Amino acid sequence: MAYTAADVKNLRERTGAGMMDCKKALDESGGDFEAAVDALRARGLAAAAKKSSRTAAEGLVGVAVSGTKGVAVEVNSETDFVAKNDQFQDFVRKATEVALYTGVSDVEALKAAGYPDGGTVADKLTNNVATIGENQQLRRIKHVSVSNGVVVPYMHNAAATNLGKIGVLVALESEAAADVLEALGKQIAMHIAAAFPLALNADDLDAELIARERKIAAEKAAESGKPAEVQAKMVDGAVAKYAKENALLSQVFVMDNKTPIAQVVEQAGKAAGTKITLVDYVRFQLGEGIEKEETDFAAEVAAAAGIK
Repeated sequence: MAYTAADVKNLRERTGAGMMDCKKALDESGGDFEAAVDALRARGLAAAAKKSSRTAAEGLVGVAVSGTKGVAVEVNSETDFVAKNDQFQDFVRKATEVALYTGVSDVEALKAAGYPDGGTVADKLTNNVATIGENQQLRRIKHVSVSNGVVVPYMHNAAATNLGKIGVLVALESEAAADVLEALGKQIAMHIAAAFPLALNADDLDAELIARERKIAAEKAAESGKPAEVQAKMVDGAVAKYAKENALLSQVFVMDNKTPIAQVVEQAGKAAGTKITLVDYVRFQLGEGIEKEETDFAAEVAAAAGIK
């Protein structure tokens, strides 16, 4: 598998490793980008090892809440200019509300749902593409709910009300007063936006991610030259640390940098005189996991103008 100078550049940006180290990693992996990332991490050369995805696409994330239900929807566009367009923002807002009130849980079902102005959501999206002149796509959707309690929305880097770059929903099950739950939910949502948990608890972490971390830890342990039983403990310890740092309930609260989120919720319940349970959450960051080709805008303009 071949690789390009752009691959080396992207690997440097992704990991923070030096150019020669990136080239060597790509050589050894036969051009496999993710394998090269893992190799650099195993050697301790990746300065940005925790980045599991890159935010590359434009558009908006929308969130909507009604009572004990909430939903987040991501709609992508080609440029940030469209994300600031009133027509596009209105579409994202209404499409999110349609998802909330119809309860549809996948993109195709949302596209087929009726749009408030007539036709379907897909019809409106097609019209927007034609009138705005730029490709737009409904990308993903996720609901959360509680039987008794609140769903708290939070938008980081908001472009407008309930629209922005990072949308978070926190579902708290409890008989506590709504204002108490709202305040707690807002703090946890801000933590989620900043800390990027990968699952609610360790058991929910993706098995492939755990296997990948175990492999990396095993390679590091092997380089230590220590006895096999010691290496096994090193690997188990590294995987346990990864799970603790990436599961929301065991993450350390960013507000005080010492209390696990599970304990923050427990303490809030004691203060309220009734149990509070963090049952679910959503964190949608615009474009995460999408790689967008970088272009030299100045070169494009020069080429279009026939300038050499």
